[in-house]
Amino acid sequence: MRRNELLNSATFADLLADTHRSAVHLEMRDVYAVGDEADDFETFLRTGTPNLNPGRSFWPQWMPLVKDAVARGVVMRRARIVSEPVTDYIRYEHAITPLNLQAGEDVRWLPRRHASDIPLPGNDFWLLDGRVVQFHHFTGTGDWAADGKERTDDPAAAALCAAAFEAVWERGIPHEKYTVQAP
Repeated sequence: MRRNELLNSATFADLLADTHRSAVHLEMRDVYAVGDEADDFETFLRTGTPNLNPGRSFWPQWMPLVKDAVARGVVMRRARIVSEPVTDYIRYEHAITPLNLQAGEDVRWLPRRHASDIPLPGNDFWLLDGRVVQFHHFTGTGDWAADGKERTDDPAAAALCAAAFEAVWERGIPHEKYTVQAP
């Protein structure tokens, strides 16, 4: 099996288990509509209260992955570029971010107007150890596209993603200091 076939047949958990130094995630959409969040998001819209139970939704699968990686010394950072005033989805995402922090991620927010001069890839991504990129493909409404994930170890793609992430991270506001402003 060729390297790309191996790369694409592995699960994200496998890739993260093989990560030794860093895992960074850049999110650039204002709306996501992925199924595993739908119920919690709908409840948040009705009540204004986030569900911070780590036993719900996708958290029981996600939190152990992050905690294991962090325990092995992997630095996990997540940056989000957002339009202001923020969408209802971003308000929800901000409200549940304490679970990301509890798992061991560090999270920053960058208002989109401060990202205008940063060369960005066309899609959200994970970059693992500065060498493996997993791009995320979404539909216009924010759900996973049919080909929802694309992986590469192309050095040029990894370098673009690393430079973009670091520029966003440098300008980003730490989660505990970022206040969402509803419309």
